[in-house]
Amino acid sequence: MSYLGEEIKKLGFGLMRLPQKDGAIDVEQTKKMVDMFLKEGFTYFDTAWAYNGSEEAIRQALVERYPRDSFQLATKNAAWINCKTREDAINQFETSLQRTGAGYFDFYLLHNLGEHRTKSFDDFDMWSFVQEKKKEGKIKHVGFSFHSTPEELEEILKKHPEVEFVQLQINYADWENPAIKSKECYKMARKYGKPVVIMEPVKGGMLANPPEPVAKILKEANPNVSYASWAIKFAANLDGVITVLSGMSNIDQMQDNLSYMKDFTKLSEEEKKVLDKAQEELKKIPLIPCTTCNYCAKVCPMNIGISGSFTAMNMLTLYGDMAGAKHQESWLVGGHGKKHAEECIKCGRCEEVCPQHIKIRDELVKVAETLGSN
Repeated sequence: MSYLGEEIKKLGFGLMRLPQKDGAIDVEQTKKMVDMFLKEGFTYFDTAWAYNGSEEAIRQALVERYPRDSFQLATKNAAWINCKTREDAINQFETSLQRTGAGYFDFYLLHNLGEHRTKSFDDFDMWSFVQEKKKEGKIKHVGFSFHSTPEELEEILKKHPEVEFVQLQINYADWENPAIKSKECYKMARKYGKPVVIMEPVKGGMLANPPEPVAKILKEANPNVSYASWAIKFAANLDGVITVLSGMSNIDQMQDNLSYMKDFTKLSEEEKKVLDKAQEELKKIPLIPCTTCNYCAKVCPMNIGISGSFTAMNMLTLYGDMAGAKHQESWLVGGHGKKHAEECIKCGRCEEVCPQHIKIRDELVKVAETLGSN
């Protein structure tokens, strides 16, 4: 398909989870994966300043080995990470150029907008900086990646109509999840005419090994394809999608993805019905009905990370991934400057304002017992 004047096939190589060897990125295995990817006609590679070692690895595996016009390279600027001045944020761009040796970036993103993080890009006026670099030919297309509400997405798109594309977290598990609102964010991007790059189509690998009731539905529908294929094809089936990023970590994953994406066709009506069933099955799993409205956060005297705690618990319920749930809790609570569940004083103010009528105090006790940070 052609978007923004670029011919791009529907699978992108996400470089966040590259293969490891002896605690470092395995560049030789990465080279083999790059070769396989390009051989099948795929050209989009996605890295970021914040992906440890990734930009250097892709210089060695891709940039130094192939003509520059034979691929598209995307990277990202995270102005909210350790940037005290505009110069600090600008230096991330220069560092990315130096690490990758790419000369220019086909797609350059302001990284992970939403909540408090958007303010850094506004304060340092990174919006005008990326446009300057576009005029200089150092950037071909400007966009941003986003993790927040459709309302906040609309606010950004209204303020910055010059943005050419948006990168969103979309997968069949999150599509109608009231906490993530994938479908609503996708529709908002399309309302403003922005094509979409999809990230996390397999939800960090979780939909490659879905909960048992979901796995049963998918396996019965087609025992000869991987669970991951259903997730990636769900995302690729949407209109207005530039490409679907898959964070491949080994050659087997690359082979699997290439097998069903090299001749991608839209989902059949039968396949859509199968995924509808899978989504219905996911909805039956007993989750805390938190919509992250965060009314509770506004009244909590202890500044407990209530919605982040519940998101992490829901991840554990859905996928049985304790390490992943603890990591999520650490990031969404401590990483956002909030206190952990065990510090709740059980005053009950949160329950008075919760639109979902959640027994928050009881749920926080469960969080502390299950994911406790101490």
